[in-house]
Amino acid sequence: MAESIPLFPLGTVLFPGVVLPLHVFENRYRELVSTLIEYRDGTPREFGVVAIRQGWEVGPKAAEALFEIGTVASLRQVTRHPDGRFDIIAIGTRRFRLRSVDAVSRPYLVGAVDRLPEAGELAPRFAGSAAGNALRELATQVGTAFLDYVAALAAARGVRPDGDELPEEPSALSYLVASVMLLPLEERQALLAESSPVARLRAELSQLGREAALLRLLRAVPVPLTDLPTSSGPN
Repeated sequence: MAESIPLFPLGTVLFPGVVLPLHVFENRYRELVSTLIEYRDGTPREFGVVAIRQGWEVGPKAAEALFEIGTVASLRQVTRHPDGRFDIIAIGTRRFRLRSVDAVSRPYLVGAVDRLPEAGELAPRFAGSAAGNALRELATQVGTAFLDYVAALAAARGVRPDGDELPEEPSALSYLVASVMLLPLEERQALLAESSPVARLRAELSQLGREAALLRLLRAVPVPLTDLPTSSGPN
């Protein structure tokens, strides 16, 4: 059964397990945050983050079309400024499928969504099986390729690579990799929409090799040009 959650369209993709800092200045999203912080204790302070297929994050023509798959974000920290702006920190929790959008009843969009199951929730029943072992082997390959990519990215930026440990759970690893890679919006969205961690990891293994080679060739950090039209408002 679909549930209703407030929507926060963005020019990027949020993945489960990834931290999302936001500076909230537009009036309708100020009201969205105000509504969430007024919830009673124990009520989940959640909103849906969905990438913009066509349009802008702000302005009169904002978010003319949205992608179908998004991520529920849990509000964790709020800083209110005297002028009404907010700085918030949220974290992606799980994916959802957007059924419909209500653009009338509230100043902000409200979506009817179905929360999608995560493969990690089914992992225990496959532990020790051939399929489970193959998945973990694939995750190991992706982890190695990801560390190579991070090293190439750090070298292109002239900084030292981060030494954080990688998640052991394959699905969590796939979301971390997807969130860090510098990919066009459409490729990032495709990774979010992929329900199979095996297919997601296989796609990432190919992308990591491609992107690491590109970084070493250019010795600079490329900007995904397809992200630019939706990452800022119109002039």
